[in-house]
Amino acid sequence: MALLLPLAACAVRPPIACSTETGVPMQIYQLYFGRNIKAGGFVSDSDWTTFRDTVITANLPDGYTVLDADGAWAGPGGHRTVSDPTKLLIVALPAGPNGVAAVTRIRLEYQHRFSQDLVGMTAQPGCALF
Repeated sequence: MALLLPLAACAVRPPIACSTETGVPMQIYQLYFGRNIKAGGFVSDSDWTTFRDTVITANLPDGYTVLDADGAWAGPGGHRTVSDPTKLLIVALPAGPNGVAAVTRIRLEYQHRFSQDLVGMTAQPGCALF
């Protein structure tokens, strides 16, 4: 029973109520693209721009935002901070399978193209007005 409680938080919820001033219900995704390559190297600005133009824009033609960020965590043994220059993509999409599929295609292509273990993602419901 204890294992079921955390899963209930991820269950499908009714759409949130948005006012005309705050827009319409959407799913807000944040994707975290680390630029260090595990086997050595770095995703260059040119490589990122090509990926953005050919993969992200193709999957999110209605728009998105990309910010520069700096991911960090405790290194082996927890004695030093490891940091990774990161691109943070933020996008609001209508809830449903099409948005999830678009985000998944982007994540999987980055992982494959740049030998990444994972592209981090957070998602939450929200209101959006564009």
